[in-house]
Amino acid sequence: MTNPKVVACVPAFNEERTIGSVVVRALRLVDEVVVCDDGSSDATAETAECAGARVIRHERNLGYGVALCDLLIEATRLDADMVITMDADGQHDPRFLPFLVDPILDGSADIVIGSRFLGGSETVPSYRKAGVKFLTAVSNQLTDLSLTDCQSGYRAYSAEALPKIIPTEFGMGASTEILARASEAGLRIKEVPITIEYDVDRPSTQNPFSHGLGVLLSTVKYYSIRRPLTTYGIPGLAALVVAFAFGFWALEIFRQTRVVSTNMVLISIGAGIFGLVLVVTGVILYTLVSVVRDVKQRDR
Repeated sequence: MTNPKVVACVPAFNEERTIGSVVVRALRLVDEVVVCDDGSSDATAETAECAGARVIRHERNLGYGVALCDLLIEATRLDADMVITMDADGQHDPRFLPFLVDPILDGSADIVIGSRFLGGSETVPSYRKAGVKFLTAVSNQLTDLSLTDCQSGYRAYSAEALPKIIPTEFGMGASTEILARASEAGLRIKEVPITIEYDVDRPSTQNPFSHGLGVLLSTVKYYSIRRPLTTYGIPGLAALVVAFAFGFWALEIFRQTRVVSTNMVLISIGAGIFGLVLVVTGVILYTLVSVVRDVKQRDR
């Protein structure tokens, strides 16, 4: 690829103190920087524009996923050959940009992720390290990937990958949704080692527990929609087996003693209802997803 056009995309919310520096430093290595001001109440947009960025503005805060979606669409409109996503708080050092870009340039990857856990992770706070590793393990299990850092927002995407990974998730779960979409599309994903500076002027103020829970729920939701029979059908059948077992047990007790075991009957009824609801839900979702897929294929 000769002289590829590289566009850096930066979601930002109330980052007027750091966004200018991020834009200026990134522009030394990329052709253009696009910032999405996601409903900031400060001068984030004005500061980014003064630093040389193209700015997309949201009238109100819509969430990381929406900002990222709009940025990727804008990069496509700008005919970018490659897109870099990075945070607005200064934690992502632009000096790692070449390491993200090279695997795409040499054709060995479609998506490159800057991982905090390759080549040492001493700078990562222990609570954050534990949370990210747990979310990554869940993501790997659900997507058949083998990544070390599914929550890194420091990534590079080829132009060919962009149409296949545009997220629909509003919040931080967009990061794992992108990976799930990439896995389904058969895109090649590679990780390269980076370090992140956590001692910045304005680190993230989002509660780590609520952040992690939101990502986890988003990941499970996406997986359940894509594989409803596995997600709902298998647990539903297991519940029905439990219902049958307790029901049979209750009948045996009644046959031998003529005493109704209320607890076992209630467990059998409850497990049966729960199992039927899960199975029916799985079948309905599977049908709806199949119809939507057929419609999309006919429209292509």
